[in-house]
Amino acid sequence: MVEPRRAPLKDQTDIKGSHVLIVEARFYDDIQDALLLAAIAELKEAGCTHDVITVPGCLEIPAATAITIEAADKKGRPYDAVVALGCVIRGETIHFEIVAMESARGLMDLSVNRKIPLGNGIITVNTEEQAWARARADALNKGGDAARAAVVMMRIKRRMQPRLDQMIKDRLRDASH
Repeated sequence: MVEPRRAPLKDQTDIKGSHVLIVEARFYDDIQDALLLAAIAELKEAGCTHDVITVPGCLEIPAATAITIEAADKKGRPYDAVVALGCVIRGETIHFEIVAMESARGLMDLSVNRKIPLGNGIITVNTEEQAWARARADALNKGGDAARAAVVMMRIKRRMQPRLDQMIKDRLRDASH
């Protein structure tokens, strides 16, 4: 197994107080506990708060995410990022491929279309042993990695937002002339 070689995060743009939605699939409760605890630890380290919603399986994660972020936006309490957590273990049918690919596609479409930072921590493995190796914080720590990805993307968005706002102002000014 290849060991992770994580470099320290260089971008330290302040995201303290950011609010993150964690959407977890509880198909394998014990594995999910490890993913969730690691993700929460990373978010707390970055100074973020979080809400957790639970769905039965990974295919439900994209839809539940879309429903929840839309509801939060309408209430005026938008989420700054999303962390998706779950585990898909290969079985004897093609269902594994469908769940793995469609959950990833749905999350990527949502992230790009809504421009919301996303950390995808849905692990896709062949065996339960591989799942544990990826879920445990003292091993590959994929729950923590998903939260770190969301943190990095929030920092990029926060750093770029003033530039984007200025570009919009410039275009509106030019269009009005």
